[in-house]
Amino acid sequence: MLAAAVLLAGCATNSTSGTTGGTATGAPGTGGTKIGFIFVGPKDDYGYNQAAYEGSQAVAKAYPDLEVLTAENVPEDDNATRVMEGMIRKGAKIIFATSYGHKDPALKVAAANPDVVVLQQGNIVDGTVPANFGTYFGTVYEPVYLAGIVAGKATKTNKLGYVYAFPISQTLDNINAFQLGAASVNPAAKTYVVNTSNWCDPAKQAEAAKSLLSQGVDVISQHQDCTATVIRATEAAGAYTVGYHADASSLAPKGWLTGSEWDWGPLYTKMVRTALDGKFTGSAYNANFRVGLKTGDNPFVQSPYGPAVDAGTKTLVDDAKAKISKDGSPFLGPVVDQAGTVRVTAGTVPDYKTIESIDYFVNGVVGKIPSAS
Repeated sequence: MLAAAVLLAGCATNSTSGTTGGTATGAPGTGGTKIGFIFVGPKDDYGYNQAAYEGSQAVAKAYPDLEVLTAENVPEDDNATRVMEGMIRKGAKIIFATSYGHKDPALKVAAANPDVVVLQQGNIVDGTVPANFGTYFGTVYEPVYLAGIVAGKATKTNKLGYVYAFPISQTLDNINAFQLGAASVNPAAKTYVVNTSNWCDPAKQAEAAKSLLSQGVDVISQHQDCTATVIRATEAAGAYTVGYHADASSLAPKGWLTGSEWDWGPLYTKMVRTALDGKFTGSAYNANFRVGLKTGDNPFVQSPYGPAVDAGTKTLVDDAKAKISKDGSPFLGPVVDQAGTVRVTAGTVPDYKTIESIDYFVNGVVGKIPSAS
């Protein structure tokens, strides 16, 4: 089965480049196959797109006889269709559409090019889809929960902050997991949220960080594509940072606690191998591939700890990680929402699809989900 959840959105102009790379030793012939990757933002955003780009370069290294094509700043509209079709004209037989909003263009391209494997990052797709199309993602809310434990132990004010883009299920999953992790070690901790309605708007991010800091928040995390603005503002204020998407500890030498970052290389490489071997079929990949701590294929890692994290906190994180890896979940019941309604009953481990359908904030999150416009 191929994975999914929910994530990213759009930017502006796009550019395409090629990186020569190719087949692992002893692999079958590839016949000049090219692999295309499209990204919704820049490859150096200290965030989501940087992590995906680094994954593409891991593929280039693993398959040095192939050519890896990349395109940055590809909007989530017909421009994405145009860029992917251009890669196919250049010989691409495998396409990775790495943003949440690239789903519909990816489906369109897959339907029009049945001999091309199209892989879309971050969605669950129900119903009938082309046999050459699949989605994938990882249970990133698991390391976010672990980072919440670190935040809950670090805070002095019991006020944590979370800057997020859109109230899609994945951002809600992460906010809730962060709060649940913090509350598991510090029941007084609360998470204050600010919505920017944009994946990468530095001005809005700076204002969001300022608003949280003015309320006494002393630990800030985020679900934004580009992360540098929030981290720098938090560091300048002398508060703690929990990172997301990529290791940005260099931006916060004093206040960095830890974070959740993507390591897409091994999973991308495995998926390419499956496609090259002719084993990518509807039955294998159209069911939304999801990987995490319990599958052993997790495409994420916990970021390094900062200087403020003590040995006792690290032990708490290790213990929680072991429980999740065995048979648990950050959303192991009981889970109660802001209104006091039980959403996951005691002892229940919700499945991936249930978690990816979350449309509420858990108890302890301060703020409301914006209404659909």
